Amino acid sequence: MNVLVQVCQLILSLSILIILHEAGHFIPARLFKIRVEKFYLFFDPWFSLFKHKKGDTEYGIGWLPLGGYVKISGMVDESMDKEQMKLPPQPWEFRAKPAWQRLIVMLGGVTVNVLLGFFIYMMIAMVWGETTLPNANVKYGIMCDEVALKMGLMNGDKIISVDGTKLESFFDLNTKLMLDRPRTIEVDRGGEIKTIQVSGSYADTVLAKEVKGSISPRGLFAIGGILKNSGADKAGLKEGDFIVALNGEKLLFYDQYHPRLEKLKNQVARVGIIRSGKYQELDVHVDTAGLLGVAAINPVEMLQKETTHYNFFQAIPKGISLGVQTLENYIKQFRLIFSKAGAKQIGGFGTFGKLFPTVWDWEAFWKLTAFISIILAVMNILPIPALDGGHVMFLLYEIITRRKPNQKAMEYAQMAGMVVLLALFLYANGNDVFRHFKH
Repeated sequence: MNVLVQVCQLILSLSILIILHEAGHFIPARLFKIRVEKFYLFFDPWFSLFKHKKGDTEYGIGWLPLGGYVKISGMVDESMDKEQMKLPPQPWEFRAKPAWQRLIVMLGGVTVNVLLGFFIYMMIAMVWGETTLPNANVKYGIMCDEVALKMGLMNGDKIISVDGTKLESFFDLNTKLMLDRPRTIEVDRGGEIKTIQVSGSYADTVLAKEVKGSISPRGLFAIGGILKNSGADKAGLKEGDFIVALNGEKLLFYDQYHPRLEKLKNQVARVGIIRSGKYQELDVHVDTAGLLGVAAINPVEMLQKETTHYNFFQAIPKGISLGVQTLENYIKQFRLIFSKAGAKQIGGFGTFGKLFPTVWDWEAFWKLTAFISIILAVMNILPIPALDGGHVMFLLYEIITRRKPNQKAMEYAQMAGMVVLLALFLYANGNDVFRHFKH
């Protein structure tokens, strides 16, 4: 059921984005009196699920949910309609129009995706506001995985600044480390200020280890769930209990327990807890994996966050700011894709589907839809034949040189681009399948 909710959210999000992207091509094409033969959500090889002809255009829904398209008369596109291109240009065809009009038509989809992303961010700011975790509220410092520990950070360090810039929101920390290649992190370690040197390979190391968030807030060990028939379940531990001691040793923080429980595999441990303000001890069997059978509450949920609300006029610049930041961060990620570790992280529909929550959450849905809209804009403007950016590249050549590209060259480029895109599609979704069976 959880997977079905994620799939439904992904399909709805992509459907909205595809329809509006294609409308970005369709509307200027019609304004310039260019005939649009088809407007389709999803692809329709051999047959379509729905179609309706109105005027010169057939509107429909295909059965293959890999995107959508508009078929514009007199244009070398994914339809590869060579017979039409052999005939003399007609006044209603794409190729008969001035280069500047064709350029506007080709940039329409990307423009809509960018503006849509900005608009959604504006509406999110107005409806839900912006929630941040002030760095000052991370009162117990940080919890590190082995990558951060090897870099020189320690559990309990309190981050002060990154590359000399004060860290205002803790949520920005991992993004800065992954994308901005900082050289130093300044921390407060037990009252002593220390400067940690950041390795240039930090991002690649994190990606290679498939760590989603290397550095997280440190938190108390509060129980959020109990595994049925586990040692914790049989001993009587309950959700909401705080674990504060192990075999007589007082331990406040979640990260302190793992190395100690590793040494107590298949043994009974004396666990001290605080329940309803009172201290008590229970004997709990530690399983062969070194676990009690409990799920800890995410420390972020226990820390004081701040939500800033915006009225309509305040939401406009905030939405634009969030859109620009998303665009900049996604462009920065391209550097990571070309590394060996980064290439392995490329994903397809499975990866996008898992971004959505397992319960329907409209705020999360629209945040992800805005994010994907920005991604589609960046991907589509890449100068790869068969993408919008490929067509823009040929049009810019024509505008600059005042000569139309060779028709055969454009057809071959289109075919080559489609092969490249198919290879990327298979690689990305193949990664999803590999990761699924690997885990």
